[in-house]
Amino acid sequence: MKKLVVTLMMAGLVSCKTVKHSNEMNKIELTPEITRIVEHLQKVHVFEGGNPLEVSRKGYETMAIQLGGKKEAVRMIEEFDIPQEDHEIPVRIYRPNGIENEKSSAIIYLHGGWFVSGSFETHDAIVRQLANAMGAAIIFVDYRLAPEYPFPAGFDDVRSATQWIIDNADHLHLDKNKIGVIGDSAGGALVASLSTQIGDQLKFQVLIYPAADNRFNTTSWKEYENGPIINKEEGIRAWNWYLANPKDQENPLAIPLLIKDFKNTPPTLVLLSEHDPLRDEGQQLADNMRVSGVQVKTVVYKEMVHGFMHMGDILKETREAAQEIAAFTKENSK
Repeated sequence: MKKLVVTLMMAGLVSCKTVKHSNEMNKIELTPEITRIVEHLQKVHVFEGGNPLEVSRKGYETMAIQLGGKKEAVRMIEEFDIPQEDHEIPVRIYRPNGIENEKSSAIIYLHGGWFVSGSFETHDAIVRQLANAMGAAIIFVDYRLAPEYPFPAGFDDVRSATQWIIDNADHLHLDKNKIGVIGDSAGGALVASLSTQIGDQLKFQVLIYPAADNRFNTTSWKEYENGPIINKEEGIRAWNWYLANPKDQENPLAIPLLIKDFKNTPPTLVLLSEHDPLRDEGQQLADNMRVSGVQVKTVVYKEMVHGFMHMGDILKETREAAQEIAAFTKENSK
């Protein structure tokens, strides 16, 4: 099996390169499929020496579009804005195939991107696939991003949007007693914190390789600080953008590993990747919830990397994970 050591820019995935073995990073044996992805990303150049924020955002979108695979058809997509006092929160509802008139269960999706990237387009393929696999409507919340809107802006958006969706479920043709939340990476952090606030109104939560801590001190961060896919330097920059106010460094609503009280947290599925610097903090978050009495199921995808849910054009594990999520959400929506 081919071995390749890679360095990739943040969640933006704009470039990568083969590097020599060093004491800072051990060689990682990648599957042929992951190697193909890495080699493809070596050829992707969004900007040369541009603004790091724009590089990240455009790179993330490019990766998602090129590796996400064919987009599944869904029955209907609706877009509207949820009004707030001084702004509006864009949302998109994906109605799955096979559901026509009855009120459906619903999943609120919070996207990843290190709190600074992500949009309707970066997750369009994932959300379409999940909607059909689950047989449920998925509501994608386009929350405000740092650094323009640091914490708590994004968290406030997802909390307000989720409560609004629950309160208006009948109008949206949803079953308010069958609503759950899903988040990947940074979205997983938002979901974990959101559930401690209004989890008694939710049937379940799914955390996909959640960004649970900003200390970068786990074994997996030491193993994978230079990649593949995300790296420590860009992670530090993103957390600093997100937590612009120093006092938020101690806020459990911003940093899920600081959460002490999981009393409202519903049954939880945590999906992790073996070759992911976020692996250990995600596992620790799952352990913390379990110790607190939360019903938690953890699945670690061997040989996978951070962001593998965006790589359905090449990886069979993307569909396998979608089916895992679908089975869990159906069981917990009864």
